[in-house]
Amino acid sequence: MAKTILAVDDSGSLRQMVAFSLKAAGYQVIEAVDGQDGLEKAKNQVVDLVLTDQNMPRMDGLTLIKSLRALPSYQRVPILMLTTESSDDMKAKGRAAGANGWLVKPFDPQKLTEVVKKVIG
Repeated sequence: MAKTILAVDDSGSLRQMVAFSLKAAGYQVIEAVDGQDGLEKAKNQVVDLVLTDQNMPRMDGLTLIKSLRALPSYQRVPILMLTTESSDDMKAKGRAAGANGWLVKPFDPQKLTEVVKKVIG
């Protein structure tokens, strides 16, 4: 059975690129338009990996990560940030919130797929 990835980003075109790249690599992708939507979808179905942006309306990425880590079913699920934020301070906040890795936009679809394969196989 294909592994499922939750892609959370307020940019429709970016979600499309992420979904296209990951589906081509054999993953199932659930898309969410912001952190709140992502949290609701994550509660309805436990996924194998979460990819989230930082800057989104309603709920940002760090808040989403903290909210997911508070759920028993998401304490061990890998979470990767995919964002334009690249400062060491923001990366430290991401790690403190529970992020397992960091990818900077714009991203290389091949690199994204390689990172995902390393993280969840």
